[in-house]
Amino acid sequence: IEFWGSSFIADPQGIIIAQASVDKEEILIAEVDLNRIEYIRRNWPFLRDRRIDSYNPITERFLK
Repeated sequence: IEFWGSSFIADPQGIIIAQASVDKEEILIAEVDLNRIEYIRRNWPFLRDRRIDSYNPITERFLK
């Protein structure tokens, strides 16, 4: 069996900051700016604008 590999670490905007190779077993380590991550989490409107009331129909479709 062959797996794709290429695990990666991305920043909050999705920019890849570290990527593992396709054909080797690796442990991927990268430095991240925890203050920047906290800032993005607090100020990015994704969670603020979510519509929790729309989740139920989606889960019903897949859990039946």
